[in-house]
Amino acid sequence: MSGFVVWFTGLSGSGKSTLGAMLAAELRHRGLPVEVLDGDEVRTHLSRGLGFSREDRDVNVRRIGFVAKLVARSGGCAITAAISPYRAVRDEQRAQIGRFVEVYCQCAVPVLAERDVKGLYKKALAGEIKHFTGVDDPYEAPEHPDVVVDTGAESREESLARILGRLEALGYVPVGGGGPRRAGRGLVAPHGGELCDRVVTGAEREALAAEATGLVALPLDARGESDVERIATGAFSPLLGFMGSKDYLRVTRQMRLENGLLWPVPITLGVAREAAAGIAVGARVALRARDGRLVAVLDVTDVWSPEEAGGQVYVGGPIRVIERARPALPGYDRDPRAVRAALTARGWSRVIGHHAEGVMGRAEEHLTKAALEIGDGLLIQAALTGEIPVGVRMRAHEALLAGYYPRDRALLSLDAEAPRLAGPREVLLRALVQKNHGASHVVLDHRLADARPLFDDLARGELGVEPLWFDEVFWSSVTDSTATAKTAPGDATTRSTLAPEGLDAMLARGETPPPEVLRPEVARILLEALAERR
Repeated sequence: MSGFVVWFTGLSGSGKSTLGAMLAAELRHRGLPVEVLDGDEVRTHLSRGLGFSREDRDVNVRRIGFVAKLVARSGGCAITAAISPYRAVRDEQRAQIGRFVEVYCQCAVPVLAERDVKGLYKKALAGEIKHFTGVDDPYEAPEHPDVVVDTGAESREESLARILGRLEALGYVPVGGGGPRRAGRGLVAPHGGELCDRVVTGAEREALAAEATGLVALPLDARGESDVERIATGAFSPLLGFMGSKDYLRVTRQMRLENGLLWPVPITLGVAREAAAGIAVGARVALRARDGRLVAVLDVTDVWSPEEAGGQVYVGGPIRVIERARPALPGYDRDPRAVRAALTARGWSRVIGHHAEGVMGRAEEHLTKAALEIGDGLLIQAALTGEIPVGVRMRAHEALLAGYYPRDRALLSLDAEAPRLAGPREVLLRALVQKNHGASHVVLDHRLADARPLFDDLARGELGVEPLWFDEVFWSSVTDSTATAKTAPGDATTRSTLAPEGLDAMLARGETPPPEVLRPEVARILLEALAERR
């Protein structure tokens, strides 16, 4: 199909960026190449130095239009999400681009002021902010937009459906259906479309490492070290660093980054107030690991103190990593790029992701094998931390895979996750991390059912990875096998289960768990390791 431009216009806070991000995710889901030109990002990178006079605003819009036209000319879809307040320059872009769809995000100022998490409208209405579009600076609504969405009255999903309907009617996009389309296209795309790598090498690394020794150094705790590693390797794509206040507010209240992209959990760097004294926007600071190494340099774009942070100050900004975390287990610490390379080498595109919190018993074996029926292969990401030492757990995983899974149908790696205790949102974050590693589907069992409403509320394609929900797995005395209520007859008296804590208690007492709960080879490895520790 030929390229085209979707031009969102509307007042600040009217939902342009959110709908743009949702539309981009859906179009990528349907196999279209998409570039999003967000207003704030364009001003940072393409229109730096421009002010907010009418002349400067028009220059900014023309620059956006020029880039969008190039994307469309190359056969892609360009999505713009700038206010673009003046009708004449928008019409000028329509005439120059041709395949141009103008989407007007309509919303009344009182509604925008009420839901404005940053309080900008209230300040503008009170006269504290001057030249604010829609308050004391003009906004010229489109006279003949291709689509009008009332973001004050309808849901995001309703607005998205209206936009997609128009694009389908124009013949610009294929009618959607089914799961993510990757036939002949390889692995699912990373979240946001690009894997972000923040590790510097060569001469740049040497220069930055030398500079870091003279900078103020902020200490990292265990979570901070984990976050730096995940940002560094792209596991947290599209994040380039620690969040500033705008992203923080949008994520905590709406589960979205400032550019509208889905993101469930704030990734912030909190430091003691004394440590942050004297650090200002525009400064550059080093980040120090707990063992004393200077591991990264952060360019400060924001310093603020949320009410809920107590005595901490949050420092936000992009990072460049000069020294990655030391491998916990060489051979298993595979970053997203390495995992994707391994999956591609195996020819997989439908990849089943599974996060192994502890040792994999018969229940997890059952559901991962069931998921494998629809996939090319299984990506098991073992948690780095846990009651049982990670080295022992990896030996147990290897024994299970060697004895009970087909050869070359599973890839085992470590996940350097630091638990955030964020409940259902953390489950959603984990799914995005698995997606960034190349998973197209993720296994989710009955213990995570509280997170299901979050997944179900997302527009199709926005998550970009398919959740596979499973009921509780038990041993059925009727079928003499592992099963779920969907696959085995009988009532509760025919079903036996053993919770993880019960399994841990048996192992701690030196008892061998029954084979319907844990494979004998796995039990043997665990019991021997525990005996050595006594």
